[in-house]
Amino acid sequence: MTSTADLVEALRQAVGADLVFEGEGIAPVHRTDWRKTTVRDPIAVVCPTTTGQVSAAMQVCHRFRHPVTVQGGMTGLVGGALPDDGDVVISLERLTGVEEIDRAACTMTVAAGTPLQVVQEAAAHAGLYFAVDLGARGSCQVGGNISTNAGGNRVIRYGMMREQVLGLEVVLADGTIVTSLNKMLKNNAGYDLKQLFIGSEGTLGIVTRAVLRLHARTPGYFTAFCALATPDAAVSLLARLKGLGGALMSFEVMWPDFYDLMTTRIPGLRAPLSTRAGAYALIELASDLSAHDQGRYGTVLESAMDSGWVTDAAVAQSAKEAADFWRVRDAVSQYPVIWTPYAGYDISLPIGVISEFVSRLQSELRSGFPSCEHNHFGHIGDSNLHVTVHVPGAAEQFPRAQIDACVYAMVGRYGGSISAEHGIGVTKKKYLHYSRNDAELALMRRIKVALDPQNILNPGRVI
Repeated sequence: MTSTADLVEALRQAVGADLVFEGEGIAPVHRTDWRKTTVRDPIAVVCPTTTGQVSAAMQVCHRFRHPVTVQGGMTGLVGGALPDDGDVVISLERLTGVEEIDRAACTMTVAAGTPLQVVQEAAAHAGLYFAVDLGARGSCQVGGNISTNAGGNRVIRYGMMREQVLGLEVVLADGTIVTSLNKMLKNNAGYDLKQLFIGSEGTLGIVTRAVLRLHARTPGYFTAFCALATPDAAVSLLARLKGLGGALMSFEVMWPDFYDLMTTRIPGLRAPLSTRAGAYALIELASDLSAHDQGRYGTVLESAMDSGWVTDAAVAQSAKEAADFWRVRDAVSQYPVIWTPYAGYDISLPIGVISEFVSRLQSELRSGFPSCEHNHFGHIGDSNLHVTVHVPGAAEQFPRAQIDACVYAMVGRYGGSISAEHGIGVTKKKYLHYSRNDAELALMRRIKVALDPQNILNPGRVI
């Protein structure tokens, strides 16, 4: 019979004693996650610096049949990287570095533990652009972005993280290294194996390296903040902007409950418009900074006003003004300061029903939780809606489970997804049936068993 001490010693022998930590040597960051609601006690944390060391650690854990939690930047919101007591943690924080930028192919080969901001800056230094951007860019890691299929604000034009990945290197649960660092946009030689791992939240394999797709840099942007007659007008305006030959970069829609909260409760945050509206839209269009671009974009806004969709608009005349517009949208980071306790939801819905969904959900929330406050905003152009619900009172009395059930059941009724981009992790697992049917769930389980028959790799997540 093997012991915990035997496992830890085997890990030390496999990857090096200086890369294995236990007891008081385990840093606090590995015991909790961004939410900091729970503190756990893993038996060891392994911090490999190479793919070979990740493989060696997984071979040991596979031999001992011991569960492993994979950790990246620890910015997730669904408990996916929070270990169970007694787990081995494999942290990719030291598996970092941009290995190559291929300007001809417009690709970057990068280690999975590299922070997203490092990738963005390296691409910019090469005169190129990496399209995924998140508020946690300085902390989140590429491997985590891939494992959760991150999105961000540029999805309308560039797509999710899935569309930015050309090749992967992955370590399987038994330590097998699968290297498929493809650089080609067209490659139909058999199954596209990378798709198994993108968005699988580390349950099927550990991403260690990736080939990322880069794009040409955009010279500038046309940024406007618009007051809309109704939330439905956002759909009409979106369709008009999509007709501008792929210029639409961002389309952020804010309901009045969101706009009012942010512009009245955040110190120093200036309201871009004084006009009361049925909804508000922050739009950003790629521009070559020419008078022609400014003119045609302005004409589209004038046309939208003539159509009655837009009732007022402010166009940024400088980068600072554009940043001020974005501060309203990005003020979501202040929720813990102004609205604790609260529950946040990252969902997606068919674009045409989002307005109706919000209206119905607002009604159900007020009926079920009379003292609650709520707000709604979203990217909309990529179907993504964010819902936040605050109930005044003590945190221990916050009815999180009941609000979860209310929101996710309605998402199911409208044919939406309970997770737009943050994943399922642990916290959303019991609601997955609202977005996936029995056959889909059964197939997911079959894939999991095929790649991880001992169920040691991020067990208890997703399914």
